[in-house]
Amino acid sequence: MCGLTHLIVFVSIFAAITLISEAQYILPIFKHEPSKQYYTLIYIGSATTSSPVNLLLDLGTNLTWLNCRNIKSLSSLRLVTCESYTCKFITGTTGCDGKICLYREPSPFLLTNHTVTKTDRVVQDKATIFTTENGVPPSIVSFRPFTFSCAVQSNLQGIASPISGVIGLCSGEHPFWRQVSSAFNVIPKFALCLPSSRVGKFYMGATSSFNTPLFGGNNPVPMTLTPLTLVSGKYLISVTSIYVDGIHLPVNPSLLEGGAKLSTVVPYTVLQTDIYDALAQSFTFNAARKGMSETTGHAPFKHCFEEGASGKNIDVSMMEIGLPGNGKEVKWRFQGANIVERVSETVICLAFVDGGNKPNEFMVIGTHQLQDYLIEFDFSTRRLAFSDPLSLHNTSCST
Repeated sequence: MCGLTHLIVFVSIFAAITLISEAQYILPIFKHEPSKQYYTLIYIGSATTSSPVNLLLDLGTNLTWLNCRNIKSLSSLRLVTCESYTCKFITGTTGCDGKICLYREPSPFLLTNHTVTKTDRVVQDKATIFTTENGVPPSIVSFRPFTFSCAVQSNLQGIASPISGVIGLCSGEHPFWRQVSSAFNVIPKFALCLPSSRVGKFYMGATSSFNTPLFGGNNPVPMTLTPLTLVSGKYLISVTSIYVDGIHLPVNPSLLEGGAKLSTVVPYTVLQTDIYDALAQSFTFNAARKGMSETTGHAPFKHCFEEGASGKNIDVSMMEIGLPGNGKEVKWRFQGANIVERVSETVICLAFVDGGNKPNEFMVIGTHQLQDYLIEFDFSTRRLAFSDPLSLHNTSCST
């Protein structure tokens, strides 16, 4: 019932939006505040027995997987056989248990040197989402087959209790957005607007080319383009430089060579130690100038400050990362609530995590930094588009 209520509210909000583009396929995004996990809601099953299922957003997962015991009726599920093209396309020649197709992939919460894998049966059913086009209020639409795998409850370790599985959003061959694009023959792209509270938006098909009251009426929020690199299912952007309050951060250029990974399961951006220390030093200097005193004991954060006479001022510093644009460097700006986390009435912390000297990626951009931006992944152009901070336009992803 709760899931249905969420969807009704989401549809009523979207009914006020006027589009100037082709069809969009839409899902809500919810934030589970205690865990900082973001999830969406889809319906699985036939019209008479469809079930609402909450799924964790994961840019690193290919095939969607979930605890199928949360589906009210399993009668419409169809097992994918080893001999089928679908099985061979997903798993190659190794994903079989007798005649049943199996799928194995890592947990979204990998620990260093501790790889957990999921081995589950691949199945198909019908999925139900929303669509809208040319100003028409959102309506419900379904597609079949929706291919996913059934996980056991123990595989949900680390995932918040309202969530029943993981929706695959990586750049592989069978993520959810690609199945939607194929089913409805729309442009292969999707966009996320992660909310800081309430309900955000997950678009597939047409995304950034719309004109809504939410994003500025007749003046849509500008979008900046940068190349999108796809490596083993990861989404990477090339960072050319880092700035704090317009001043170039002294970072060894070799640390920037691997690109920064985008993540929807890492709550706070993780930085290689040298990069983190340079950012923290600049942040600490600016905090001290504003009369803040440093305090400790607020894990996972290393640098926290009592606001003191400065009051509730979260605009301590502005961070920008330089990215390749159309023949010139473009900048992605993070400031205010995207830079700090308030941990008490009087204490704010630098909302970044020290990832050590030799992490797998020098920078993993987490959800705290991504929330309240519109971010589009366009596979027709291999580009990432990101908006201005929506706070600069007196709006947000939260509706």
